[in-house]
Amino acid sequence: MATVLLLRHGRTAANAGGGLAGRSPIELDETGRAQAAALAPRLAGVPLVTAVTSPLPRCRQTVALAVPQAPVVVEERLIECGYGQWQGRPLAELAEDPLWPVVQQHPAAVTFPGPEGESMAAMSARAVAAVRHWDAQVTREHGPHAVWLACSHGDVIKAIVADALGLHLDLFQRLVIDPASVAAIRYTATRPFLLRLGDTGELRFDPPTPPASADRPGADAGAADASAGESDAPVGGGAGGGGFGRVEV
Repeated sequence: MATVLLLRHGRTAANAGGGLAGRSPIELDETGRAQAAALAPRLAGVPLVTAVTSPLPRCRQTVALAVPQAPVVVEERLIECGYGQWQGRPLAELAEDPLWPVVQQHPAAVTFPGPEGESMAAMSARAVAAVRHWDAQVTREHGPHAVWLACSHGDVIKAIVADALGLHLDLFQRLVIDPASVAAIRYTATRPFLLRLGDTGELRFDPPTPPASADRPGADAGAADASAGESDAPVGGGAGGGGFGRVEV
């Protein structure tokens, strides 16, 4: 099967200011544009066959700066979670909301308030379905060694990675996805393999190793660990800086 690079958009003013942008049409800030531009040389050696992106401006801008040569397709199912009445509010204020501890400890049970509020379970289901759909299509059209990119949002990517790891959605807050970081997943007939997580270093493409290699004791999954440093996860993904700084590959 093909390999997908899951790219979170670069930083926005909402990220930097501790706000929850949600589906607001917020653009990249100066730092975010620099992060996206810095992706271009990192991804230059990766033979991407296509880039699929959330429709929101911050993702589309990130893709335009990071992989200007790649064919781009907008995928509605990769849009940010619908945070409903939480959208646009400061995370510090939301932390006082009675729903906050449920978001932290039992996100699979959460539906955000208001008519535009989405459940985290629904967000996870549609994002995973989108990535698996595109991965199968890329494999059919370009072969099992193809590489493609999907640009989305912090919580969305966390949900996709959690699914790949076989984690219940209630555990996805243990994952950290910084702005402009890359995760890499290779799906197979029986299970996915997480090849990278939270990667902010130089990327290179190597042909996939046989799936059986992961069955060997001591096999290296190649994923970088990251931690937010506090017990609570920033809803929406936060501004980055998970405590480990730059991860070199």
